[in-house]
Amino acid sequence: MAKKPLHINYKKIIKLTLAYFISLLLLSILTLFWHLDIISFDYKGNSKQVDDIFFMNYDIAQLDDSEENKIVKYGFELFQNTPKYIGPDNGNSEKVYSGNRLSCNNCHLQAGTKPFAAPLIGVINRFPQYRGRENKIGTIEERINGCFVRSMNGKMLPPESEEMTALVAYLKWLNHYAPKDGNINGQGFVNIEIPNRAINLENGKQIYDNVCVRCHGIDGKGVKSSNGFTYQYPPLWGNDSYNNGAGMNRVITAAQFIKANMPFDETYESLKLTDEEAYDVAGYINQMQRPIKTNLDQDFPDLLKKPVSTPYPPYQDPFSMEQHQKGPFQPIIEFYKKTYNINKTK
Repeated sequence: MAKKPLHINYKKIIKLTLAYFISLLLLSILTLFWHLDIISFDYKGNSKQVDDIFFMNYDIAQLDDSEENKIVKYGFELFQNTPKYIGPDNGNSEKVYSGNRLSCNNCHLQAGTKPFAAPLIGVINRFPQYRGRENKIGTIEERINGCFVRSMNGKMLPPESEEMTALVAYLKWLNHYAPKDGNINGQGFVNIEIPNRAINLENGKQIYDNVCVRCHGIDGKGVKSSNGFTYQYPPLWGNDSYNNGAGMNRVITAAQFIKANMPFDETYESLKLTDEEAYDVAGYINQMQRPIKTNLDQDFPDLLKKPVSTPYPPYQDPFSMEQHQKGPFQPIIEFYKKTYNINKTK
């Protein structure tokens, strides 16, 4: 019995071969773009899903006008429009507690509900809390006042004041879906790999000019909101910015915030800047002039608790103030590990 001739589908073979080589070409192009920093796959351990708690309903408009909810609503209003009520232009000199015109919302984005933008969901359950800057267990009211005297460049709110009561009430309301310990995926800032070098101010300026100017302006003064009290895009230096004692004046902290949130329309899921770019532009911004806080030598009574990028002395190490401001930070981190067996991450 004669065998049937073997039928070979040459067209199918050619298509599969072409698909294979096209896939290799695309992979090569993506690899090249990654090496040139045109695209980034670098999430540095932050690609895990944030907690569903961030997608719950935090619409303040859902609240009725009970006496309790009126206090929560006032806290929300203070959070969004801080200078309107307690800033330099509020019209009542006895209620000026904020020395600049920043709002809480300028740092704690989306009214304190944005992942990796220092969100305040769950924060109530994490207090009282040990704070190295004061070297003691502190209350949530004390933490809020830390923002007022540093980020707001102002003075402390009286703990029993209407404003403090309202701000705490708002934070408690944000807490209504939070776990008992207050810890959630997405709190704080993203992690970055700290470059093993000093900041590059020239590169930082170039990044600022290319990316940040469109919102914050060439002079860093930001853009005022239409209400005339607050900022749509806050100033990054100058008289209306945070003072030199604020946490955001540390290069590593600022770089972590910038990485996940800037440009303003970015999220932790779509990072535009590399770690090195965030590092350099943070260093450039924090080398600019800003208000000076007094008595900074009283911060961190236990100097071993002081973050390595704290830009002001004294220090418990032999490194210069300039290196604490500009890096490289790895030698400082290694010093604390070798000398004191302390693992510093910021």
